[in-house]
Amino acid sequence: MGKSSRKILIVDDEVDILDLLKYNLAKEGFEVKTAQSGKKGVEIAKEFIPDLILLDIMMPNQDGVETCRQIRELRVLNGSHIIFLTARSEEYSEVAAFDAGADDYIIKPIKPRALLSRINSFFKKGLKKQKDNQQINAGDLMIDRSSYTVQLDKNVINLPKKEFELLYFLAQNPSKVFSRDDLLQNIWGTDVYVLSRTVDVHIRKVREKIGEGFITTVKGVGYKFELS
Repeated sequence: MGKSSRKILIVDDEVDILDLLKYNLAKEGFEVKTAQSGKKGVEIAKEFIPDLILLDIMMPNQDGVETCRQIRELRVLNGSHIIFLTARSEEYSEVAAFDAGADDYIIKPIKPRALLSRINSFFKKGLKKQKDNQQINAGDLMIDRSSYTVQLDKNVINLPKKEFELLYFLAQNPSKVFSRDDLLQNIWGTDVYVLSRTVDVHIRKVREKIGEGFITTVKGVGYKFELS
């Protein structure tokens, strides 16, 4: 899939940033739409179905974290990646962003060419992962990579993209223990700075939805998936 077929939505309350990013992304062949508020961003996303959403945190009325949560609740946007592009560098802001379903977190300022490089790299990694269409069955749990669906006792469970990928990766390697660093590298990649605590947050969220029995904590080491 060429860059010209990729759609990007930028959500930021600063008009200058919207104009700058839109100009540079459109010049690279991306189809770009913009929104100046979180609420408007959700409305546009439902119609536009972007491949990628660049999202600010600090916006009036509805911040980026809440906007991210709302987007992740919409099935039609399951395939949309979300990258936070924000001036907020505090650890708690980054954890909140990933907890809400973010795929990446970039701190402003970033030069347009560097941002384009990150975006292109992000899409390349996504295409590689989409080639794997295996289905994993573990007792009453079914994980389908081709449709990004999880079923437990035939009940569909909605997982945000990173939670799904974390579960799928562990389930692909049953009984094998992975450290937090292993999981960060395989799920988030080496070119993305993510806190180790982010893995714990995602594991906790997955356990809340599928139960405690599938993912085991190995103290001082990491996590593993148990088939039974």
